[in-house]
Amino acid sequence: MPQQPYSVEQVANLLGLHVKTVRNYVRDGRLKAVRIGKQYRIAREDLEAFMGGPVEPPAAETARRRRHMEASSIVQIDAIPPGEMMTLGNTLMAAAVSRSPAERPLRIETVYNEERASLKIIIVGGVADTAEVLRLVTTLVKGPE
Repeated sequence: MPQQPYSVEQVANLLGLHVKTVRNYVRDGRLKAVRIGKQYRIAREDLEAFMGGPVEPPAAETARRRRHMEASSIVQIDAIPPGEMMTLGNTLMAAAVSRSPAERPLRIETVYNEERASLKIIIVGGVADTAEVLRLVTTLVKGPE
């Protein structure tokens, strides 16, 4: 799929310049552009030639190419003694930090209310990773049978 040319405003944002500065570069011939109606459009190749290197695509272009799904879950476990809460919390934290740096981040936080003997586990990460953590919690917590 060919990339859409940049508007003067997009180029100004990418370069951290004022829109008028970019227009002046175009008018002076320092930055190649095509005039469409009353607006200029700058091809990526022309912008890279002007910059002397590759240009980071705008977030909208990147988002279209890299879809990301994330899940946020809160698990509440009631009537859990402090010792079992510590073991469960440590196991979950170890599972989160033992992941390779190349994997998407996975955040796990625990909050324990001593008065109620209630543990909340907050999980934020990819859908598949969150599902794995939920399976692990299910396996580790022995509910009433």
